Amino acid sequence: MTRPASRRGRPDTYTIDIHKDNRGEFFDLSVPEKMDGQIDLTVMQTVPEDRHLLLLVRKNGEEQKDRFLCGHDERAWFVAAVPGKASSVRDAKESLKPQRVRLEQALRAVPASQVNRRKNRAFRRQGEWFFIEEPRLQVDAKLILRNEPIRRGGGKPHTIAEVYRRGGEVVYVHPRYRNGVRPTEYAKILANTPNMSPSDWRMMMRNPEVFARGTVRHADHKTITLHGWHRVLMNTENESATMRAVAFLD
Repeated sequence: MTRPASRRGRPDTYTIDIHKDNRGEFFDLSVPEKMDGQIDLTVMQTVPEDRHLLLLVRKNGEEQKDRFLCGHDERAWFVAAVPGKASSVRDAKESLKPQRVRLEQALRAVPASQVNRRKNRAFRRQGEWFFIEEPRLQVDAKLILRNEPIRRGGGKPHTIAEVYRRGGEVVYVHPRYRNGVRPTEYAKILANTPNMSPSDWRMMMRNPEVFARGTVRHADHKTITLHGWHRVLMNTENESATMRAVAFLD
């Protein structure tokens, strides 16, 4: 799951965020004064013992219905944009799992009572990241990265003791372009922005295959240890059309 914070969605729509006051953290729905129309909120399901609920948001005059899973994960509250048409908390959690994770659940016959645990025979999970064991993976030791951060966009990274990457697309990352731009876009930006220096950019690989071994650390989550190489997969929030409305900081 993902911990939201400072980045806002489009100025003409709503945002869902988490704030903190002297009584603790709380969910905050912000609607701009100049937004056209109104929005309708429906709580589709609550699971008090799990501290989760599924929220449906619809802007009047639009067909799109945005779904959000709101709840508590280990040490922090979160809001996650849910792809698809989930109608329950359980459906939402399944929708947030990558296809490979759901396949592993089926192949390893994970009992229904264990599919949403952070550790079962199919995967380990920390926040929005899933880890699936890859016992046959062959790794070139010279390409192993130590204490390597992984992240989606901006925010605090999850730091992994050992990481091995292969494949992917070359992109250039800058504080103003956190998700990276392709080499052709990078060249255009530099040509059209004289005060921007190449030294401010970092070349990275977008969507490579990523494998992890050892400890995985994050301030909002309990440290886990991966014994042997595991494939790293991100949850499916990026497949949701509602991503524009979520303020992310993991």
